[in-house]
Amino acid sequence: MIKKIKVLLAEDDQQLSYVIKDRLEDVGFEVYSCTDGEAAWESFQKSDPDICLLDINMPLRDGYSVAKKIRQKSDVIPILFITAMSMENDKIKGFQTGADDYITKPFNINELLLRMNVFIRRNKMLVKDTPFEYTLGNLKFTPAELKLINGDHKTILTQREADLLEFFCLHPNKVLKREDVLTHVWGKSDFFLGRSMDVFITKLRKHLSSEKNISIETIHGIGYRFVLQ
Repeated sequence: MIKKIKVLLAEDDQQLSYVIKDRLEDVGFEVYSCTDGEAAWESFQKSDPDICLLDINMPLRDGYSVAKKIRQKSDVIPILFITAMSMENDKIKGFQTGADDYITKPFNINELLLRMNVFIRRNKMLVKDTPFEYTLGNLKFTPAELKLINGDHKTILTQREADLLEFFCLHPNKVLKREDVLTHVWGKSDFFLGRSMDVFITKLRKHLSSEKNISIETIHGIGYRFVLQ
């Protein structure tokens, strides 16, 4: 059995923490979340994570301090800072304390996943329950390669189309709220992004039109359901 990748998520913004945790668990990670630096250090020692996501400005112990403690235990575990700070000196300090990468708020959740995947591939880790390829009737969908294949016909999706279709594939036959889809795929929810999402869904429906048992239903006033029979 391939083990799930364990993620230590230390973020004091509880709403953002929930969104990140929910998305990571959707794609197969095992997430240990906490909202202050002391809890993060305790969780690190107990959970033995494979990758760490650390906010910098946390109560009790900041992200720099937690990173230093982690580096005393391990030189190789990936550490990514999640922060509102964007000044050059802050980034330099982050790397000096052991960070491997940096992502600045606000950010797209998928950008975070892509950054994490760099280290996952580098360390040759695999995530259980995250299929490399989805079978959708006669279609084969490979998110990492943006490919949707029907026999000899191959369609190359845009990154956003692939992200959206993968989110639907992870939640087949479930009613999904518009704001949840937007938050997970775009990183936030607002009217203008909602209009953009409608365009992408129209494109996906066209790509999937050859399969009569697959559809993206609009649930009026709520959101969508990816019907997969």
